[in-house]
Amino acid sequence: GAAQLPAHASSSRAGGRLASIDRFSVAAFARNRHAPPKQTPPGPARRAAPSATKPAKMAIKFVLMVNKQGQTRLSTYYEWLSMPERVALEAEIIRTCLSRSEFQCSFVEYRGYKVVYRRYASLFFIVGVDQDGENELGILEFIHALVETLDKYFESVCELDIMFNLEKAHFILDEMVVDGCVVETNKVNILKPIALMEKASEEKLFAR
Repeated sequence: GAAQLPAHASSSRAGGRLASIDRFSVAAFARNRHAPPKQTPPGPARRAAPSATKPAKMAIKFVLMVNKQGQTRLSTYYEWLSMPERVALEAEIIRTCLSRSEFQCSFVEYRGYKVVYRRYASLFFIVGVDQDGENELGILEFIHALVETLDKYFESVCELDIMFNLEKAHFILDEMVVDGCVVETNKVNILKPIALMEKASEEKLFAR
């Protein structure tokens, strides 16, 4: 059979290999430690990547609440229009929306606007948005959230509530939309500032 090495000879060889590996590792570590840092070759300066965020465009242009006779009960505009332009715009849009049947789509394109409307009992809620890229279904959800908030505040809202509490309806709308952008849809968060304002006015009234 093959001759076997003594145990002490094999262990000495293994120890020699480990010692050589350790010496190699220490030497490599020393070289890397004292080596100068790598420098990238000079080249054209990199330009900073342009910011991906663009200023948000004003989405909602106007909000109208109209009864089925075509009378405007509330109107809010988020871009400037002269009074004659507002009157002409409301007359044509209201006539267009009221003349459509319930089987037709709730979206209408008119003079660069995308008009989204929805009827609740005797009131039409009409929202004009930018024609380029606004989501019509999102605007419908906004209209529904507005109606639910009005309903919670007035407890089964009707046309008379809007007529005799017009400033409260504007307060609610202002809490939901700022500069044409929807900022809040939670009913509790919307109505909390209005409740605080009413409480402060009552305390001031009874303090006299």
